[in-house]
Amino acid sequence: MVMFKVVRVETKPYDGQKPGTSGLRKKVKVFMQPHYLENFVQATFNALSAEKVRESADALQKVVYTVYKESLSVLIDLNRFLGLVCQNVDHKFPDNIIVTLRHNLASLVFVDGIALSFLGATLVVSGDGRYYSKEAVQLGAANGVRRIWVGQNSLLSTPAVSAVIRERVGSDGSKASGAFILTASHNPGGPHEDFGIKYNMENGGPAPEGITDRIFENTKTIKEYLIAEDLPDVDISAIGITSFSGPEGQFDVDVFDSATDYVKLMKSIFDFESIRKLLSSPKFTFCYDALHGVAGAYAKRIFVEELGAQESSLLNCVPKEDFGGGHPDPNLTYAKELVARMGLGKSSSEVEPPEFGAAADGDADRNMILGKRFFVTPSDSVAIIAANAVQAIPYFSGGLKGVARSMPTSAALDVVAKHLNLKFFEVPTGWKFFGNLMDAGLCSVCGEESFGTGSDHIREKDGIWAVLAWLSILAYRNKDNLNGEKLETVEGIVRQHWATYGRHYYTRYDYENVDAVAAKELMAYLVKLQSDLTEVNKYASHATFKICGAKFSWSVDGRAMALKTHFEVSQFFHIIDLTICLIKGVRSDVSIVVEADEFEYKDPVDGSISKHQGIRYLFEDGSRLVFRLSGTGSEGATIRLYIEQYEKDPTKIGSDSQDALAPLVDVALKLSKMQEFTGRSAPTVIT
Repeated sequence: MVMFKVVRVETKPYDGQKPGTSGLRKKVKVFMQPHYLENFVQATFNALSAEKVRESADALQKVVYTVYKESLSVLIDLNRFLGLVCQNVDHKFPDNIIVTLRHNLASLVFVDGIALSFLGATLVVSGDGRYYSKEAVQLGAANGVRRIWVGQNSLLSTPAVSAVIRERVGSDGSKASGAFILTASHNPGGPHEDFGIKYNMENGGPAPEGITDRIFENTKTIKEYLIAEDLPDVDISAIGITSFSGPEGQFDVDVFDSATDYVKLMKSIFDFESIRKLLSSPKFTFCYDALHGVAGAYAKRIFVEELGAQESSLLNCVPKEDFGGGHPDPNLTYAKELVARMGLGKSSSEVEPPEFGAAADGDADRNMILGKRFFVTPSDSVAIIAANAVQAIPYFSGGLKGVARSMPTSAALDVVAKHLNLKFFEVPTGWKFFGNLMDAGLCSVCGEESFGTGSDHIREKDGIWAVLAWLSILAYRNKDNLNGEKLETVEGIVRQHWATYGRHYYTRYDYENVDAVAAKELMAYLVKLQSDLTEVNKYASHATFKICGAKFSWSVDGRAMALKTHFEVSQFFHIIDLTICLIKGVRSDVSIVVEADEFEYKDPVDGSISKHQGIRYLFEDGSRLVFRLSGTGSEGATIRLYIEQYEKDPTKIGSDSQDALAPLVDVALKLSKMQEFTGRSAPTVIT
């Protein structure tokens, strides 16, 4: 048995270690800086320690953080364990904080110095397998940490981590009290790409805003951490328990199968037999693309072994640390192979597309749903799942407690909630806001326009859950028709939904890696515009000009050409100056702006207030423009522009989305001066 030596290491704060909506994400080269990772972990530990003391004197107050690496030299130039000391505490801090590091992996574990109520803690440590986490996880033991659970080969999807925290029971009856997840989600991976770390709480959900704010404050003042040495390697490719003797007694590393607990949970939610019957129908074809992310560790087990799909229906289902050189974001731009196979590519194919297709992102919490030559928007997807959940999914047979969406997501779910008389909530972007509602029993199904959908079975969005939900709806709709001439399709279900609830035409423009200063200036400009809606509405409905020195306001029918013709006919006027604020190409169906604000949210559960959550322009006809800076990028800034128009006339719900939204898109781009501020003539991604 090995005892540990602890050495204090002095450090200085780094700027910019503010966690986004899903932890800290930066380029690998940023994490390579000396002490960078250790500083952030220490800051996280301090924030968690303070939260634990506030919550309960009996709560566990010891956290483990593990980070992996491909090479010792690229992440932390130490071949030893790393420990962290709690700052600004009144009680004596015990010198037995341990963290391990091996030739291709770093692992940090730390203990609260305020109280010793973390004794016996169980913590989950795994990630999406991206660069820095290819090899086996090495373990660390801290004062009283009893055990660490690690997914085999260090692979666990983000939803699976949440499920493990909530559902898994160890052989000795232990339950996990939290987890550190090593993921940058849908961001690219590799030596020159992105890395990220994220802490999930006892409920299985991300750390709430109060804690992430304290983490950021702590990063500004950190002065030291501890290092320890001499723990042996653990082979995490082999399932089993490895035990050590530490200062507080026995310490176990439990390597378990990554899929077992998650598959068990999915089988308790869905009727796998009905889905199996659907997949066995010769008329139904299926395709799933993991984009070389961690979803590949679950795809074969669920879709092939449990549900009977052909293995050839799986695309890119071998997890790779660089995601095969691709961008693991399940959208029409980056999921190129799936998009082509489903008949939505630029070039036509003689091969008949499958009836159903889906994709996942790097850590398997996002999803994209496709039908044959048909794209389902994430906003429509969550609305359709909510509308069909009680009938199609056994887990919801007793009814839905409520539904929720993020503010930028279209209002399709709102209409369903009103129709079904369900509680409805509009929250800021970030799954932690849904978690509070779920913990309070207020929400069953929720979703985000950024391809995130989920329910209260865990406290994360869940990509595979969404795929199984859609397969359940298809199975339910076709249960009496599997031997019929034609099955009900994804497109058919969506169009029926539009006919019942109306259609929310919706698109999102992403401007990635924009200069951060320029992005902030654009947002400040949009806020300033909101102070005078009369000026804003010039962009949508009229022109201002001068004739013979007198100022006039001319209302028009939305066509710039009509105004121009009028001036040509009226040449006998002496025109001194002409200032036309009307946007070229805007049509009469662009309504006026009746309200504009910065979205602010007061949590109905804990009363916390989240400000500056997106800039909204709300139109008289229910259309919306939303501008928001995303918190998921690793460098620069990502500006997201959301455009929505509601149409309830059944004769007008079949248009192409981009055609229907073209006037609003033009308004949005000219209103925001997008090209002037960013230098971009087109978005990086359109969904």
